[in-house]
Amino acid sequence: MRLDAMSFGRRLTEVVDEVDGVRRRGYDGWFVGETAHDPLLQCALAGQVSGGMEIGTAITVAFPRSPMHLAYAAHDLQAQTGGRFVLGLGSQVKPHIEKRFSTEWSRPAARMREYVQALRAIWDAWATGERLAFRGEFYRHTLMTPFFTPEDHGHGHPAVWLAAVGPRMTEVTGEVADGLLVHPFTTQRYLREVTLPTLATGAARVGRGADDVAVAMPVFVVTGRDERERAASEAMVRGQIAFYGSTPAYRGVLDLHGWGELHEQLHRLSTTDGWEQMSELITEEVVEAFAIVAAPDEVGAAIVERYGALADRVSLYTTFAFDDRSVARLRADLATA
Repeated sequence: MRLDAMSFGRRLTEVVDEVDGVRRRGYDGWFVGETAHDPLLQCALAGQVSGGMEIGTAITVAFPRSPMHLAYAAHDLQAQTGGRFVLGLGSQVKPHIEKRFSTEWSRPAARMREYVQALRAIWDAWATGERLAFRGEFYRHTLMTPFFTPEDHGHGHPAVWLAAVGPRMTEVTGEVADGLLVHPFTTQRYLREVTLPTLATGAARVGRGADDVAVAMPVFVVTGRDERERAASEAMVRGQIAFYGSTPAYRGVLDLHGWGELHEQLHRLSTTDGWEQMSELITEEVVEAFAIVAAPDEVGAAIVERYGALADRVSLYTTFAFDDRSVARLRADLATA
């Protein structure tokens, strides 16, 4: 099982130091989410000091960008990293696409399937010199002249991973993607009973096996060397569970555990600015279902026990800063999976 570092976006002046530190501590990959900064710019800086690590986005919001825009960016990052770039895509949710990005929202799973197909058609045209002739329901790319065709870098197409929670997007991931970016709002039971079987269904539809799709799992972790650190990490986890649990698109995870009423309470509070009250509704039972709760030196073993047979790589979603010794112990434990 591989260990990735997850960044939620820093100032560009801080990226190089962060990635260099992650590389020196032995992480296998560095991934950045799209929050308050552009993840592709962050990856361009990360690629300068990433060494043998994979770097990528987890995620880039796909739909506000043309497939052509991301095809160029990912191609360049693949060249810069010597074939170690991962383009992680997510759909976001309707209010953000329409009200934040001012772009069209419709049938996200079908659109994402075609988005990945369009990316690969563009990359294929660049690699082979054949005419670009992609015509889909949502995207159309039929013009590519030599002046706009980048040179072949010899490292193949970038890997494309998709973020998915619901069944339709998870099936699409199995059909067209190289990897699944599991949402952190996922329990071991939901991953085992819902996500992975659905992923396998999508893969089988196109003659692929479940092993053809890497599974990357961000893991909530509650830990600390003392009560203050543990309380801080638990407060963050409770807040994130409450935030995600209030989102209708993620209700299915709670429903599987019989916690549908919790979603309704959280959603009501989220619509009335009751953010502080929401965390109070997250019980110890809910925390333990979503998070690894363990001492720092026991986190790796606990992850292997819970996810070792289900995921290929993990990242830690926590406020706790693992020191070099703890990271070495963590990597050693994960290597047993």
